[in-house]
Amino acid sequence: MNFRKICVLGAGQMGAGIAQSLAESGQTVCLIDLKEDFIQRGLDMIAFNFDRSVGKARITRDQANAHLERIGSSTDMLSAVADADVVIEAVPENMDTKKRLYRELDASCPENAILASNTSSFSITEIASVASRPFNVIGMHFFYPVPLMKLVEIVKGRMTSAETHQRIVNLAEKMAKTPITVEESPGFVFNRILIPMINEAIFVLNEGLASATDIDKAMTLGASHPIGPLALADVIGLDTLLMVQESLYTQFNDSKYRPCLLLKKLVHAGHLGRKTGVGFYTYEKSHAPETSPLFAKQPK
Repeated sequence: MNFRKICVLGAGQMGAGIAQSLAESGQTVCLIDLKEDFIQRGLDMIAFNFDRSVGKARITRDQANAHLERIGSSTDMLSAVADADVVIEAVPENMDTKKRLYRELDASCPENAILASNTSSFSITEIASVASRPFNVIGMHFFYPVPLMKLVEIVKGRMTSAETHQRIVNLAEKMAKTPITVEESPGFVFNRILIPMINEAIFVLNEGLASATDIDKAMTLGASHPIGPLALADVIGLDTLLMVQESLYTQFNDSKYRPCLLLKKLVHAGHLGRKTGVGFYTYEKSHAPETSPLFAKQPK
């Protein structure tokens, strides 16, 4: 089943990845953002990914061109969504921003359009509360990098209809993803399990029980994880990690979700992981990560 048109709001890493995966599955996509520069960066990222796939003989140049032709763009959101069957929102995690956006979408989208949020932590029920069609609002939580990661959490709000849920499950499967259905709860399934695990690894480092490298070795070699928790934290971004951790702590009011003070210190210092070049490790282009000077020795 193809939808006639799917709009993706936000041309950042997540939004561009979602648009790419949709185009690869044969869907017609419109990538929307506030400025042409933002959209162009997203399109350049998609084109780069297709070029790399051609270079590795995963797809042909004709296939890459066909995928790119399915992706349109617009800075006029209200006009672009007027004939959309599905809108997938991938804007920054701010509830006020999302509510304002969903009010506008509710007023501008066709009556039967599905409004899906890529939120990693916010309540779908609360987001849907501003819409006159809460039964058409659902969570569709992708994982970075979207073109490579198979998992999609399909999150039902209190009012999400069975039809909306099934249509989005079908869309995820058409995108060659593996959907899991999640009843609404802070952190859903993945972050509810992953974020406290990473936080505990940070506590272990902060207490001086082992070095960052050895903590990561413990989980890659002992639990067969493809990447250690501290290296993964650097990939996620320590600011994003802290935001999700604090959201879990606030919503559950349970001390087991309290963020480690070391995580807060790193974020306050601007050491956010790969995107700033330093976090639990340091990063240089074309070089493997090395232990950050901050953790060259075990903390005392």
